[in-house]
Amino acid sequence: MTDWPQGYGLHVLQEVDSTLNEAARMAPTTTVPVWIMAHHQTAARGRRGRAWANPKGNLAATLLMRPQGNPELAARRSFVAALALFDACVAVTGRATGLSLKWPNDVLLNGGKLAGILLESTGQGRGVSHLSIGIGVNLSESPGTDQVEPGAVRPVSLLSEAGANVTPEDFLTELAVAYAGYESQFVTYGFEPIRTAWLARAAKLGEVITARTAASETVGTFETVDAGGNLVLNTAKGRVSIPAADVFF
Repeated sequence: MTDWPQGYGLHVLQEVDSTLNEAARMAPTTTVPVWIMAHHQTAARGRRGRAWANPKGNLAATLLMRPQGNPELAARRSFVAALALFDACVAVTGRATGLSLKWPNDVLLNGGKLAGILLESTGQGRGVSHLSIGIGVNLSESPGTDQVEPGAVRPVSLLSEAGANVTPEDFLTELAVAYAGYESQFVTYGFEPIRTAWLARAAKLGEVITARTAASETVGTFETVDAGGNLVLNTAKGRVSIPAADVFF
């Protein structure tokens, strides 16, 4: 079994409202990065305040850390987390076939949504005192299509799509090890190697996709992710850089 990464703590709960909420409660007294895992969440949430279905046997975890730098730099750790999730999936299944990364924060398996990432931060002004990286992975079971919004990517599980029967604890260990490696790379060399690695695993790169916000919809060819982590589309009106949106294809 893979050894737990040095310098990272582990806090496991049987039940909690959400691991992100637990991270917020722990933040004032936490000085080292710590993974928080719960076997059951009563109030799990996803992006934009949406509910996150978390059936038994799946992974619900949050990494709480004190990063250096501004909020924009901290936000690029969603790409660090996505790469770590990709590697953890490869570690437990033995193959990368069918895995891809969907901007800004999903992991896909055979075209279905396997995992999601949600970042929350606290701080004053241009500083970030704590960053919480919430991660949910459908290991043994996926939510029904009635539990996701219309038009969303269908949910899938690692067990159903790859035949991998893995416990949340074992998956988290692989994830924590992979994350520690990419975090070290990010701190040492910056975002560029992370960006390059992410693009090599990107879903629908070079294809036409739709990016929607509450106020607008942009359709264009997915050209790249820029140095700021923004989605870059080639549209009928030219090249457009999008900092935040939901992507559909």
